[in-house]
Amino acid sequence: MSAVASARRTLTLEADAIRAASERIDEGFDTAVGVLARASRVVVSGVGKSGVIAQKIAATLTSTGTPATALHPVDSLHGDLGVVDRTTAAILLSKSGETEELLGLVSALARLEVPMIAITGVPGSTLGRAATVVLDARVSEEACPHDLAPTTSTTVALAIGDALAVALLEHKGFRREDFAALHPGGSLGRKLLLRVSDVMVMPGKLLGPEAGMSEVVVALARGRGIAPISLDNRLVGVITTGDLTRLIERSPDFTGAVAGEVMTTNPRTIGPDELAAAAVGMMERFGIISAPVVDGAGMVVGVVHLHDLMRAGAV
Repeated sequence: MSAVASARRTLTLEADAIRAASERIDEGFDTAVGVLARASRVVVSGVGKSGVIAQKIAATLTSTGTPATALHPVDSLHGDLGVVDRTTAAILLSKSGETEELLGLVSALARLEVPMIAITGVPGSTLGRAATVVLDARVSEEACPHDLAPTTSTTVALAIGDALAVALLEHKGFRREDFAALHPGGSLGRKLLLRVSDVMVMPGKLLGPEAGMSEVVVALARGRGIAPISLDNRLVGVITTGDLTRLIERSPDFTGAVAGEVMTTNPRTIGPDELAAAAVGMMERFGIISAPVVDGAGMVVGVVHLHDLMRAGAV
């Protein structure tokens, strides 16, 4: 068999196994999510390749708002069981449901009255019978041509773990902002945590509608192409370099005009507490590169520029 044919066979087997697992999901899955939602912490455990999958499931749960720890079943019997109490829930992975090292942990968890969710290929196994909820992860065959190396079975177990994590975050109302708070060092975290107030610049001296065009030209230069117009600091309009260009085209002798005659009276604005990414989206929709920032009372508190948003990582 060629490498390409082998790859296609593996991916097809694993995709079919996940599809079959999805069709076996029933009300027990709701019960499992409820068990996890009530827990203060989740321990996830397995042996060998299942142990590696357990580590990934624990990491996914933790990053989506559910504190979780990957617990090695042998180490748990030599002191690490101290992370477990009656407010803990456990997710236990075993293809056969008869892994000796894991069953030792099962007994310890049962004594502590910890609810257990089993992800196993044999629901009627010792693990399955001891569990509070069993999630059926059986597969017809491994992708390994000798049907030995855990491949399809670990893929299905991982997919079920992901399904638990996603259902749980939805159950808890976990938001994009919550995710960002747990990932502050990444680009996604920066994008979701960055607010307009973090990027905006102060507008300097605000002009009123009676301001002459010589003042407006200076304000446009200092404001990088935008000059908010206000009455008692309340925004009433905006003049941009585009407005000035159109005025000059209409009337070369524009010096006699005042700001109130030239300004756009219903400009696009954004609030200081809005996500910086929302400001970028608004600018893209309306084809502008800057906007005044106003508070809930309509008072001018700053100006935000697209280039500053881009430099700050809002896109």
